[in-house]
Amino acid sequence: MPGMDSGLNATNPALVAAFWSALLHQLFIVAAIVVVLAVVYGLLRKRWAANSRPGASAPEPRARKFLRIVFGVLWIFDGLLQAQPRMAGGLSSQVIEPVASASPGWVQNVVNFGGTIWTYHPVQAAAAAVWIQIGIGVWLIASATGWSSRLAGLASVGWGLVVWVFGEAFGGVFAPGLTWLSGAPGAVILYVVAGALIALPLRAWAGQRLGRLLLAGAGVFWLGMALLQALPVNGFWHGDGTLTNMVSSMANVTQPHAQATMLAAFATFTSTNAFAVNLVVVIALTALGAVFISGRQRLLRVAVPVATVFCLTVWVLVQDLGFPGGLGTDPNSMIPWTLLLWGGYLAVVERATVTAADESPVPAPRRTVLRQALAGVANPQGLVALGAVAVIVLGAAPMAAATADRNADPIIAQAIAGVPVRLDVPAPDFQLTSAETGQPVSLASLRGKVVLLTFLDPVCVGCPQIAQQLHAARTLLGADGGRVELVAIAATTMHSRAVFLRAFDRSQGLFSVQNWQFLTGQPADLAQAWSTYEKISPNMMAGMMVHSEVVFVIDATGQVRWAVRDAPGPATTSAQSSFAVLLANAGRQVLNTP
Repeated sequence: MPGMDSGLNATNPALVAAFWSALLHQLFIVAAIVVVLAVVYGLLRKRWAANSRPGASAPEPRARKFLRIVFGVLWIFDGLLQAQPRMAGGLSSQVIEPVASASPGWVQNVVNFGGTIWTYHPVQAAAAAVWIQIGIGVWLIASATGWSSRLAGLASVGWGLVVWVFGEAFGGVFAPGLTWLSGAPGAVILYVVAGALIALPLRAWAGQRLGRLLLAGAGVFWLGMALLQALPVNGFWHGDGTLTNMVSSMANVTQPHAQATMLAAFATFTSTNAFAVNLVVVIALTALGAVFISGRQRLLRVAVPVATVFCLTVWVLVQDLGFPGGLGTDPNSMIPWTLLLWGGYLAVVERATVTAADESPVPAPRRTVLRQALAGVANPQGLVALGAVAVIVLGAAPMAAATADRNADPIIAQAIAGVPVRLDVPAPDFQLTSAETGQPVSLASLRGKVVLLTFLDPVCVGCPQIAQQLHAARTLLGADGGRVELVAIAATTMHSRAVFLRAFDRSQGLFSVQNWQFLTGQPADLAQAWSTYEKISPNMMAGMMVHSEVVFVIDATGQVRWAVRDAPGPATTSAQSSFAVLLANAGRQVLNTP
């Protein structure tokens, strides 16, 4: 998928180090938030104790409290999973792209938007996912009632939908082979359902109606999944069909040996007993779905524990526990399904009633918005919720900035080719000729300007991209770009004739670009330029007489300040190459240095 692969290995040391550095920096900010909240708590603890009024607010229904806490814990757990070292470099290529690849083109286009943001800003996006999910989890757990609790539910809905669309490709519901066993309709959409329930006012939890609706909805969905599971065209009845392939593929994922052995054994079992296994699944989904729709407490008392065992069995034997193998970002769908079912069951058997009165602890009818907000945090739980919101903002703000930034993070180029090398040595002069004008050009003639110098072969595969990124770097410098000269020297005598260089300029749209020069010359003059610049940075240019691996950043006085290894990387219409940004940053630093 275009824009989804940065060319980086998920375990690239530079990228992993940058990700951990960002997390550590943000962890210090989180620690500062905790310290501030602790100080505020210490100052206001006695006042809160004196002003506390037991029974001032309606009690939280048991089912709502259960859903709020368990899904809060799940969000925190998922946030910690996002802190895996491979997450920054691997999520797009190893998670998002494979999930979306089987979906229709329009789904891939939508998912590619989110994947491109992650690809071009991997550190910011990966760190943001950690703190947003941890913040939502803490917020849900801390806020029991009132507007803060309902907003926490809405935050769960909003972020869950973002993950469901861009991270799970709509849960794979538009892809062929849709099955409940693999996690349809996507684990995070169940978080969305739980968040929507929590966002409802307390009066919606009065009686058994909400619990019955939740279980009935689950029942209808399970019946639909049973039908898909039973259709012969989906291949679940055959020993070499979909179910066996699904389990076998999970067994081949890198994971603990005991876990892989168990899955391999179950794959062997399903290959010889596929009909029986699928029959059990179809019967279980049908029977349990029918009971959930009926809503009869006597039957639910048995069905919900049975469904729990069924879900956990699928979680272990088919879904491979969701996260230990590969780059898992959540425990998959069976745990959320189990929690939702128990939440619905608790709501059905709930004895207490909730009045339709205002949920806020202060019943004054003319409170301003500001006073309502202050009242919402005028207790320890509200203070923790406020801190959780601050953590969410800590993650969301860099992600929002990255989304609006069309320039890819320079860390990509640095991770691919290494960080720029500081040199501070005199730049060797050269006496060459402009391929366009035929006029002599020397480095001395360019004094007063910053020069981005490289060596290109006009017929090589990668050189056009490097030339375009030089041009892009100058554009990124804005008004300062007029003080920068882009110079390429022919990197091989075989294609050093001016006609080849002019053809290259025209094909790349560089013929009329201001301050672009492609230089040629006599073989001896070219060889001298190659050798003198190779001596400046032998580790970066060793033996590269056919194609350069470095761009030299030369200041206005003729000193080589930086050697930046070529690493154009991917680029799309929505993001500028990381290499161009890296070059522009180096050029800007030289321009601003006296």
